[in-house]
Amino acid sequence: MPSVLQLVTTAAQLREALEPLRRAGRKIGLVPTMGALHEGHISLVRAAKAQCDATVVTIFVNPSQFGQGEDLAKYPRTLEADLAKLAACGADLVLAPASDDVYRPGHTTWVEVGAVAERLEGKFRPGHFRGVATIVLKLFNMSRAEVAFFGQKDYQQALVIQQMVEDLNVPVEVRICPIVREADGLAMSSRNAYLGPAARARATVLWKSLELAQELVGRGERNALAVLEPMRQMIGAAGAQGAAGEVRVDYVALVDPQTLEPVCEIRGRTLAVLAVWIGKTRLIDNCFLNPDEP
Repeated sequence: MPSVLQLVTTAAQLREALEPLRRAGRKIGLVPTMGALHEGHISLVRAAKAQCDATVVTIFVNPSQFGQGEDLAKYPRTLEADLAKLAACGADLVLAPASDDVYRPGHTTWVEVGAVAERLEGKFRPGHFRGVATIVLKLFNMSRAEVAFFGQKDYQQALVIQQMVEDLNVPVEVRICPIVREADGLAMSSRNAYLGPAARARATVLWKSLELAQELVGRGERNALAVLEPMRQMIGAAGAQGAAGEVRVDYVALVDPQTLEPVCEIRGRTLAVLAVWIGKTRLIDNCFLNPDEP
């Protein structure tokens, strides 16, 4: 049966709603989102419900993590549908604040994380992780949750948040949950809604190229370039099937899962990570390569 879901719109209302739970010693789980919820988000809510006494979901399209020319204005906002999904899966509390309640007039304080935020997404989206780290720290402070849940699809984001938590002694445990995929392998993302039928079909090349990397490593390939080049060729071939510029690569990389530094040889657990434009939609995905597994 759907739960009785409580919606609050300010940090003060959130504190008031959570205070009885804190006094009772309840463990609070936090699932930060930007809304337009899909099964990937819902899997995080389920994980929070399984591990915590109360689950708080935040819905806030954070303007500070969008760069110039990015899709802030058209990012999908589906609050009523989101609330219905969260009620159905048993979330307890939703914080959906206005931007002015999050960033007061004169806001000038930002979180700079360092090297882990400068590679990959940080290179192509300058300032993105400053916005991510700042809003997540604010949500941690608002909720004072004991555990926060993030998806592996945004792997670098999760590393940035873990770094921030460790460096600033934030009393929250960060848990990274598995990617949830469509039947054809495409990682679930709110931005998938931008894809028309032809672009949606081409988008499957992200997962297919990651599967290729897993296959090559499984056959014994350990040279990073010998894995990356077939991945790039596969993605390029998908682009050749459509209009010029239909598929464009920002990066395809094999990196150390902790530092995100590129690797030359696959000697241990390695992260294959990519960002690809399908038409006007930028998608990211990743998977682990485990050379020691059969």
